[in-house]
Amino acid sequence: MIILNVMFAWLVDAGYLAGNPLSLSRHRARKAKPRITRYLDLCLWQEVKNYIDSMPKNNARQQTHYFRVRWLFTLLYLGGLRISAIPNNNMGDFFCRRDNEGREQWWLEIIGKGDKQRLIPATNEMMAELAQYRRSLDLSPFPYPNEETPLVLPIGKSKHPLTRSALHIIIKKVFDSRLIFLVRRR
Repeated sequence: MIILNVMFAWLVDAGYLAGNPLSLSRHRARKAKPRITRYLDLCLWQEVKNYIDSMPKNNARQQTHYFRVRWLFTLLYLGGLRISAIPNNNMGDFFCRRDNEGREQWWLEIIGKGDKQRLIPATNEMMAELAQYRRSLDLSPFPYPNEETPLVLPIGKSKHPLTRSALHIIIKKVFDSRLIFLVRRR
């Protein structure tokens, strides 16, 4: 089609034709890109949570890793965050407001892709996981305004945020382990 269109355009330019009969076809509607949905349904999400719950918790380091993985997957799944948004945001980005009925509603304001601000509602489940993660680090259950603590901390005394690649490695290990576990079950 493209070759014919170019040939007709040349004939128009050369004066052999008054108009290009294929020029109207250039205005055809573009096909919409297929919508790709990437999420874990509730059954698969429960499998991931079950695997995380089965992780070893025999010593302090394993417990810290367990709570960190649990919190990381909560942020990713319930918050819908991208891996790249996690190192760039802090615990102080959580804030609380009261709704019309006086109930507390927590929110997470993040700087995401394209340096755009997003406001994410923090569900009760997310806030319970946050409180559990923070208690495991000997922090108060809920963050205070402008708190500089990263959303996910490395194991140890460092208060620097984990890098995107470090987070990616943690996620890959969980899913690699999960895959091996599912294969063994069959």
